[in-house]
Amino acid sequence: MKTLSYSIPNISCQHCLNTIKTALEAMPGVDFIEADIPNKILTIEGSNELDDDAIRAKLVEIGFPAE
Repeated sequence: MKTLSYSIPNISCQHCLNTIKTALEAMPGVDFIEADIPNKILTIEGSNELDDDAIRAKLVEIGFPAE
């Protein structure tokens, strides 16, 4: 299992998280997504197929760029 964490400065509510989940759940290797909204941290767990560059690109595409 692989875990990736991202700082997402503009995540502010459950609706933001739902938007992110909808976009990322279909990506290869993604099994679980959670967020610590107050601390603006997104955590993704999945197989070794998780592609950091692809995830970062998708986050930019949907308006939630990671720092």
